[in-house]
Amino acid sequence: MCNVNRREFLIGSGAFLSLAAEAELLAHPMPEGTVEAAKADLVAPDIYFHQGQVSDTADAVCNNGWIIFEDYVLVIDANYPAGAKLIISKIRALTDKPIRFAFDTHHHGDHAYGNQVFVENGGVPVAHTGVIQEMKQYETGYYGHEAGRWEAATKDRADLRASKLKPPSVLFSTDLIFDDGKHRVELMHLGVAHTHGDAVAWLPRERILFTGDICVNGPHNFVGDGDVGKWIATLDAAKKLDANIVCTGHGPRSSGTVLDDQQAFFRALREQVAKMMTNIPPEEAKLKVEAIRAMLKSNPQIARFVSNRDPGSDDGLPSQVAKVYQELTGNKLAALTPEPHLARHTHARSHGFALTWRAWARGS
Repeated sequence: MCNVNRREFLIGSGAFLSLAAEAELLAHPMPEGTVEAAKADLVAPDIYFHQGQVSDTADAVCNNGWIIFEDYVLVIDANYPAGAKLIISKIRALTDKPIRFAFDTHHHGDHAYGNQVFVENGGVPVAHTGVIQEMKQYETGYYGHEAGRWEAATKDRADLRASKLKPPSVLFSTDLIFDDGKHRVELMHLGVAHTHGDAVAWLPRERILFTGDICVNGPHNFVGDGDVGKWIATLDAAKKLDANIVCTGHGPRSSGTVLDDQQAFFRALREQVAKMMTNIPPEEAKLKVEAIRAMLKSNPQIARFVSNRDPGSDDGLPSQVAKVYQELTGNKLAALTPEPHLARHTHARSHGFALTWRAWARGS
């Protein structure tokens, strides 16, 4: 183990702890392997966060969390198979308690395709009922005979080719609670947002919220399977929980203000699309994307949510604009960026969106 004392680890790791939580941690021996395995992931006693990387080649793409209960471990999001193996290795460096449950915050591949790995390690995938409904819509290779999102994703990820799709088998329609007297985790469906099956994990004692992709921290919003108008209302419900710490689906964890910032981004996006695009012909509307980008970038509260147009970067703004335009007008807008670039859009591809973009752009 590296030569670092307990307080240096807590401070140097960037652990986002209250004074009371730090005092409790300092009062007990540090588990063997904590320094190597946690590495800034410790949020509160027994509660961990791992920040993934939005990249085609990353093992863990989405963010993960896990809670060590008295008798078992609950994991937040299954990630991809490679990411699931990484998270399991980090957990195993901390505890030998069984990993009983993997909670999928929604159906997208970067959050749910690692389910089979957790099953092979004794876990059970858990999700809102909407996750199954959307898997039935998009995972046609599993539920039918036509290649779906899993099959499309296997072309780019070897870890998928060595695994298989495993839908969640423990389902809830409103909420599901884990409580051992020390830790309480409430899984809740707050409404339609990033998808129609989103759910969050709320820890009321610690006031920690794991949001999945209903809230991200950076230019990572994928809107293809959601509803931006309803998303804003769902963020209102999340804000009412009054979280002190928010572990987002992508990007760094933050305080409760990240929910305000995420909501402000969507409100501003809808306002600008309504103002600049809805009262002019579609061909003219498409020319307004850069003006909208400039307006959003000028707002310091939300600028980090706005993607860049730089060559080689993943520019999600055109598809976000097109989605909002469709919600406001009922009409689809032709593709706003070259199709080869969209195929390289890592976050969209991680959600399987590249498979369906051609049909969407054609207006079918």
